[in-house]
Amino acid sequence: MANLKEIRNRITSVSSTMQITSAMKMVSAAKLKKAQDAITAMRPYAQKLTELLQNLSGALSEDVGGEYTAQRPINKVLIVAITSNRGLCGAFNTNIVKEVNKLSESYKGKQLDILTIGKKGNDVLRKTYNVVDNQSKVFDHLTFSNVSVIAEVLMKKFVTGEYDKIELVYNHFKNAASQEILAEQFLPLQAQSSANVNADYIFEPSKEEIVVTLIPKALKIQLYKAIRDSFASEHGARMTAMHKATDNATELRNQLKLTYNKARQAAITNEILEIVGGAEALNN
Repeated sequence: MANLKEIRNRITSVSSTMQITSAMKMVSAAKLKKAQDAITAMRPYAQKLTELLQNLSGALSEDVGGEYTAQRPINKVLIVAITSNRGLCGAFNTNIVKEVNKLSESYKGKQLDILTIGKKGNDVLRKTYNVVDNQSKVFDHLTFSNVSVIAEVLMKKFVTGEYDKIELVYNHFKNAASQEILAEQFLPLQAQSSANVNADYIFEPSKEEIVVTLIPKALKIQLYKAIRDSFASEHGARMTAMHKATDNATELRNQLKLTYNKARQAAITNEILEIVGGAEALNN
């Protein structure tokens, strides 16, 4: 059994760790509230915009917005992996890496490149894949204008034929304790079939003008929503991870205190036995 000093040092160390994880949990909880409000507020708008664009694209000829809907043989694929800049958030980043590995299996024999958004994903994926760019700085100032710049780069890469398909891989925020990994096609756009299009709309200006204006905006919104989703998921995952770490530290501290009390009691008992044994020896 470890001596009392060693046990006391471990209790102090675990208590210090527990305070740190508890503080990190509270910080993540505060950040999560703001991030959750942001993604919850923009989801209806993003979904309605995508729905409207799909309806319009399905009703139009292939010439309108064709550079974004072009279905080419898939030889060159770009995966946009959205992770976090910081760790201590459980399996949040690991799950993205696993999903990228899974997707890469389906693109065997094709050129596969990675664009990372998040330092943690970049640190791991660059060891295995060809990472063409890292846009981790976007999390320093997560605004629509900053994300739009990345979306414009992706659109240009597709239009010029540099890639035939672009996919987003990110954590979809469900609630503070639950995230869902999504692999979402970014380009080419997938239009609804004309049979599913609601024809009761009156368009002003023309459908063609609306689609040409909406397509770039919808793509920027889609990427912004994915990054916002991931951002909220990160804080939820970190809050959950720090909550579990705090609970584990509390349990370990209690076990160490019990061990300490047992060792202290054993030491006291041994001292009493020695005193009693010495007294009996003197009497004899």
